[in-house]
Amino acid sequence: MKTWFNRLRKGPNFSWNAFLVLLLVMEFVIFGSANQKFLRPALLLTSANDFLPVCMISIFVTFVMITGGIDIQVSSIVGLTSIVVGVAWQDFGLNIWAAVALAVIVAALCGALSGFFIAYCGVQAMVVTLGGSFLYSGLALLVSTLSSTESYQGISGFPDPFKQITKYKLFGAVPLQIVIFLVLLAIAYLLLHRTKYGRRVYLVGVNPQAARYSGVNTCRVIMSTYILSAVSAAVAGVVMTSYLGTAKSDLGGNLTMNIITACVLGGTLSTGGKGSIIGTGLASIAIGLLRFGMPLCFKVNTQYLDIPIGVLLLVVVVGRSLAGNPAVIAKFGRLRAGRKGKKEQAAA
Repeated sequence: MKTWFNRLRKGPNFSWNAFLVLLLVMEFVIFGSANQKFLRPALLLTSANDFLPVCMISIFVTFVMITGGIDIQVSSIVGLTSIVVGVAWQDFGLNIWAAVALAVIVAALCGALSGFFIAYCGVQAMVVTLGGSFLYSGLALLVSTLSSTESYQGISGFPDPFKQITKYKLFGAVPLQIVIFLVLLAIAYLLLHRTKYGRRVYLVGVNPQAARYSGVNTCRVIMSTYILSAVSAAVAGVVMTSYLGTAKSDLGGNLTMNIITACVLGGTLSTGGKGSIIGTGLASIAIGLLRFGMPLCFKVNTQYLDIPIGVLLLVVVVGRSLAGNPAVIAKFGRLRAGRKGKKEQAAA
């Protein structure tokens, strides 16, 4: 445990990662004290099904935010992926895995389209992805009209191999979707922290002009981050469809705030240039445990769970803004100097 923690400290943004580990420990202590059921491994592993889509998507949205952008269309791509899988399999007669491959390709094209407008046309990321969220939600509804099943019912009856994505348990205990998340986490970590591509992503976020002068194709880098984000949303959409056993066009519609909160809480600056995959992963798990623990341990109605998440997001953003404000830093410096002077006078 000590060795793992030391490695964590030596990684990017280590002090914030240590805080997130402390936050996770506090959640286990508080929720475990309130209700012993929270500490049951089987129950914790089962609850992961409810928040793993946020974990999967947020680690790749981190790439987008490091470049200085934002992606609020991913939740719409989750629904589009789900309904494409259902319609392609049930109504077009495709093999289930061919339907999954088609859905992932469609999601990647959606990410590429938005990324093109942002990177090559210079349109603001907020505007493009907001429009994308409406566009892809509309496309999902349009695709659902191609099905013989009413859209409100959802497409079900998927073959067992597809359902095994979320029903299979490694060693009889660990759900396969947790393994999928860990694989995605490892891929994202290696891409961002161990490759030239990752260094270029950071450079684009810190200073796009300097990146261009250094020979970096900034447009291609920015566009690629939106493709990665969309593909992660497609993977999450496939996992959710398998878990629920139903394909719906509005699947994942409430994930956006949790995803952005996970990125910001994980240490990613909204202005770009700074972020950590480990931090985002820890933050997304912390948010998931919060959403699981509050109803179980304190009987909080699930419809009010967005309140603590929203408060958490505001506290982190405001706290980081104040911490980086020169006037605030100078004021704290004067206070520390004044206290030090008083101690010296008292000692004399």
